[in-house]
Amino acid sequence: MNDLASLGGLFGAAFVAATILPAQSEAVLVGLLVADTHSTLLLVAVASVGNVLGAVVNWALGRAVDRLRDRKWFPAGPAALERASRWYRRWGRWSLLFSWAPFVGDALTVAAGVLREPLWSFLALVTVAKTVRYAAVAAATVGILG
Repeated sequence: MNDLASLGGLFGAAFVAATILPAQSEAVLVGLLVADTHSTLLLVAVASVGNVLGAVVNWALGRAVDRLRDRKWFPAGPAALERASRWYRRWGRWSLLFSWAPFVGDALTVAAGVLREPLWSFLALVTVAKTVRYAAVAAATVGILG
């Protein structure tokens, strides 16, 4: 697989994984790490950028919640959005450090938009959370291989 296709595939999987569609970007990252055709740092960076940009889509959907919440494809159901909003109100923007987590992460990024978290702080916290997650996956994979 050529470099652009493999990096584009990782970016796409990471982007989609952060939005409403089910995807396993970690599996793509591990596969590329095992193939050993790219630097670990590059792969973590590409996955992180894709995943953060996908989270920005959720944030934007949250900003438009009044018009979109009843749509079938909306990334957080009413119960998940309410739970995430309660958590977000209790812990504030720092709850975005859990934006990497399965099930609650997507709802948190939508709740951040609903509750009007400024984009700059959203980006800073989500970038840290998602990059640390991918770095941990990469470290575990390289450790097993090494």
